[in-house]
Amino acid sequence: MNENKPHCFAVIDAGTNSIKFHIGERQPGGAWRTVVDRAEVTRMGEGFGQDRVIIAAAIERVVTAIQGMVDEARQHGVVAIAAVGTAGLRIASNGADAVAAIAARTGVQIEVISGEDEGRLAYLGARSGLGAFAGSLVVFDTGGGSSQFTFGQDSRVDERFSVEVGAVKYTERFKLDQVVSTGVLREALQAIAADLSRIDGRPVPDQLVAMGGVVTNMTAVRHRLVKYDPAIVQGTVLDRAEIDRQIELYRSQDAAARRTIVGLQPKREEVILAGACIVRTVMEKLGRQTLTVSDRGLRHGVLAERFGT
Repeated sequence: MNENKPHCFAVIDAGTNSIKFHIGERQPGGAWRTVVDRAEVTRMGEGFGQDRVIIAAAIERVVTAIQGMVDEARQHGVVAIAAVGTAGLRIASNGADAVAAIAARTGVQIEVISGEDEGRLAYLGARSGLGAFAGSLVVFDTGGGSSQFTFGQDSRVDERFSVEVGAVKYTERFKLDQVVSTGVLREALQAIAADLSRIDGRPVPDQLVAMGGVVTNMTAVRHRLVKYDPAIVQGTVLDRAEIDRQIELYRSQDAAARRTIVGLQPKREEVILAGACIVRTVMEKLGRQTLTVSDRGLRHGVLAERFGT
């Protein structure tokens, strides 16, 4: 290896709905340059059901995706790969078996992290993209199986927790991949609100930052991005009117019709309505009319913490 060449490191974030893959090149002075940053929708939580079992077909999709990421990492000559698993693997009854199967077939050992660690690392990733900021801050990351909340002041973290509020569960429970009536939508919003009771009664934060595939896809739809551009997505401000506009857009179409929406990533069409409803509910409960979108997330926090020195 050329010692003068900057070293590359990779992070794999195995979520309930998608696998995120990031390669960062560490620059002299410690800054990071993004080499690869992409996500593949694998629906690991599909058909989770009451038994919370990751089905064989879902494990197969995850293995295929991760193997492709490992191959890509090798092509870039990465020094090391860090792999973390979140809610899907955390709460699955066969999570340990799935992790073992993935390791046996790809050589990647996924570390299943706690909801608190997930929130802390996501906060670290989001905070690094905000620049100079003073005041109270709430960062939330809603995924396929859970939502992480981190409450802080300036760069200090005061409270972190994870709740099992994710897009896959409500999609399956209320059939939100279909055209739904306003009545069903109202029922879904009520269920989400009940499950998010832990954030009730909190002071309105100076800034609300959202991250994860749901909100970055909504931002891409807002900007009508034919090709995803993280530079445009990062720092976008979404207001409640735009969230409501998109909820109506998804509610009035089934998953097949949603595929034609410019900006919506393939395979997101089934869970995007549930995700948008979660985002809307968080804004309402925290008393914010707007949120700031972070294209950064858990993977950036893992990169900084594991390979930043």
